[in-house]
Amino acid sequence: MWIEVIHLTPLDLRLIRTDSIQKGILLPKPPPVSGVGLVDALESSFARALRLFYPLAGRLASEERGDGTVTVSLRCTGEGAEFVHAAAPGVAAADIVSSIYTPSVVRDELHSFDPALGADAAVEALPLVSVQVTELADGVFVGMTLNHSVADGAAFWHFVNTWAEIHRRGVGASGDNPRELSTPAPVLQRWSVEAWPVPIPLPFGKLGDIARPVERATVRECFLTFSTASVSELTARANGEVAVTAAAAAAISPLQAVLAHLWRASCRARRMPPEQGTSYSVLIDCRGRVEGMPPGYVGNAVAFGKAKGLGWTARLLNNAEASFDEASVRESAGRWVRRPELMFISDLSSAGTALATGSSTWLDVFGNDFGWGRPMTMRSGAGNKTDGKAAVRGAGAGRERVAGAVLGFGRAREAPRRRGVHGRGELAGVRLPMQ
Repeated sequence: MWIEVIHLTPLDLRLIRTDSIQKGILLPKPPPVSGVGLVDALESSFARALRLFYPLAGRLASEERGDGTVTVSLRCTGEGAEFVHAAAPGVAAADIVSSIYTPSVVRDELHSFDPALGADAAVEALPLVSVQVTELADGVFVGMTLNHSVADGAAFWHFVNTWAEIHRRGVGASGDNPRELSTPAPVLQRWSVEAWPVPIPLPFGKLGDIARPVERATVRECFLTFSTASVSELTARANGEVAVTAAAAAAISPLQAVLAHLWRASCRARRMPPEQGTSYSVLIDCRGRVEGMPPGYVGNAVAFGKAKGLGWTARLLNNAEASFDEASVRESAGRWVRRPELMFISDLSSAGTALATGSSTWLDVFGNDFGWGRPMTMRSGAGNKTDGKAAVRGAGAGRERVAGAVLGFGRAREAPRRRGVHGRGELAGVRLPMQ
């Protein structure tokens, strides 16, 4: 039987040693329904969404080439994704919403997978996607894990947006026909450059050499909320202070102003000496900017921009983003093909002297209404956490920005406490389109 094979790009492969993406949304308690139960209906709509994003129901596969290199590809086998139903009657929505820190129950118990490295999925033939639907005392938490070597945060939320719309529209909404949905259809064709080898070889004799054990950082994640007024004040101050020396440059954006504020505050909190070098890495979405990565592109489509030095922080971030263009992305990817370097999440910290920010305020987190109300909040799992890594997202009505920042508070991570979470899991099938 013919199986479609997707060859991963440099933007995918460099993340094969990073944790899976783990995000979850807290939904209000749904009203009682007759007929098909909530969990069965969610599993059905989840499987229908997978029909549109069918590569995510496949598996990573490797080939040892016998010359000291190995290749990793995505095989669209249709083996399915994991769907877990759990119950935590001792956990209330307020336990999650009211805490400035991500509670241990969210981090340790409301996602069905440990945040495995991307390569682990190929070694152990693991599903690329796992969903855990947990019924709380007064709400529902939907936690999802996605292998980061096959897709990024934009593709993650694109899938959740599609799933939510299919479920909200009911039985008649089919994943077989994307034109029935208002959510844009996914673009599954992978970006590539003719000069690259296909597949791209990695400098390892066997796949097990890639999936080495990782010691995770013991940090706590807190969420900082910036009101519209606060963001406006920071933006005005940043533009006012740089206007004297950079009148002709592009204006500082609200997000750049907030991140600059976070950068300076973290340097003070770390008690860094004035002469200490520091850097800030920001992830820039290539969709719509690089040919072959249109909006809706499913894969990894982010480039790294880095600001460093001792100048005004907002201007440094602004310059880093302004220096981004298609030529620089192609040049960086081509350089990676010639000399692959796999990234660990801890690389972003640089021993406590650096910051990094991922995610985006443009991602539609709070639009994920499954039919009984918008999410109350979003919280992350244990994956991709290190000292100095921040994530940003848009907020609900009345708030301009929310930044989830992991800043290493110097406190040991508390031991997990079981909160009576129990459940069952199974693979949600997907029917591959006829070729």
